Amino acid sequence: MTGYRQLFAVPGMASLLAVSLLARIAIMAVAMALTMYVVLGLHMSYVAVGGVDGALTAGMALGGPLLGRVIDRRGARFVLLVTVVAQFVFWLSVPALPYAVLLVAAFPAGLLMVPVPLVARQAIAAMTTAGQRQAAFALESVQGELSYLVGPPTVILCATIVAPGVVAWGSGAALVAGGLGIALLDPPMRRADEAVPDTADRPRRREWLGRPMTAVLLMAFGTTLLLAGTDLAIVARLQDAGQMTWATVVVAVYGTSSVVGGLVYGSLSRPLPTWLLLGLLGAATVPAGLAPGWPGLCVAGVCAGLLTAPTLSTAADAVSRLAPDGARGEATGLQSSALSAGFALGSPIIGAVIDASAPAVGFVAAGLAGLGGALVGYLLSRRVPVPVPVPVPVPASGRARVSALEPCGAGTQPVG
Repeated sequence: MTGYRQLFAVPGMASLLAVSLLARIAIMAVAMALTMYVVLGLHMSYVAVGGVDGALTAGMALGGPLLGRVIDRRGARFVLLVTVVAQFVFWLSVPALPYAVLLVAAFPAGLLMVPVPLVARQAIAAMTTAGQRQAAFALESVQGELSYLVGPPTVILCATIVAPGVVAWGSGAALVAGGLGIALLDPPMRRADEAVPDTADRPRRREWLGRPMTAVLLMAFGTTLLLAGTDLAIVARLQDAGQMTWATVVVAVYGTSSVVGGLVYGSLSRPLPTWLLLGLLGAATVPAGLAPGWPGLCVAGVCAGLLTAPTLSTAADAVSRLAPDGARGEATGLQSSALSAGFALGSPIIGAVIDASAPAVGFVAAGLAGLGGALVGYLLSRRVPVPVPVPVPVPASGRARVSALEPCGAGTQPVG
């Protein structure tokens, strides 16, 4: 645990992690609050819920790199304050909006979602040394699991006590408070020794969005697609077995195991490749389809859950290392978009597989998606041979036998 002690000794790190955790819980809460409002407040179907959630998620996926680019140019506090105002207006008006207007308004609300994970990841990269980032990003991934375990259940509990419109107001207020809290902290987005590049000197996207970064983004997408598909497969499997009352227990086991796995991984002395962890996560997910009931799913949840937070943390760490100065916000925003896209597409893709076959096949499909993402990520991030120029001897006459430099096949250069 020495790594964690050193991490919390970094000035401002403890307050950043604490406030960002509360803000991330609020983000998970508002998503569930919107679902509860459409179902209980507007008395609409779950198809209607899917439309609103899809619009919100699509906005978040597109907004990530845009907000990240603005952070690179204007700083985090400016973006946080703008998005806080947008969320305040949206959530204040939610209980007064008819469904059609709510469906349209959900997209810009997602586009201007308070970028808590984006800011937290970029601040972690700026505030820590290379040796501290494994523990820091592990804790950041643990935050995501804790917000999932706390946010939605709290909203569901509150919805049974008070009106869904009030729950929407409360969740929106918590989100606004969390965004304001991080804006007040105003964590650094650049390292102390990192110069602020001029607009003309900012790295071009094609200079850093190459094979290694593409590999990491695809693996981040594959991870969340797997996770979203697993959640749906759990529900379908338990419903098919007549054990839906145990769904909360199974999901809690998955989430708790992920928290434990993230904490253990953060204390290790050396990181593991993202493709390896994602491949192990996919391989651990496939056998869950053979589980006879909720006890078997809990056992499968322990095996897969221990790998979840470590996989997500290595992806975040890789993005921070691959992103150049002046483009780290945009790169982190692309990572957030990849994660959001995986969550958005995981349920419909795995749901279609389940409808066409059986609930058990949903776990197989989710696991194979993770294995496929790991394979693609490995292939894209492999070391590729790069020609090394070797000068050609010039004859005594002064005329070169070959006018160009010849490649030497023995040289290699790492690309990721």
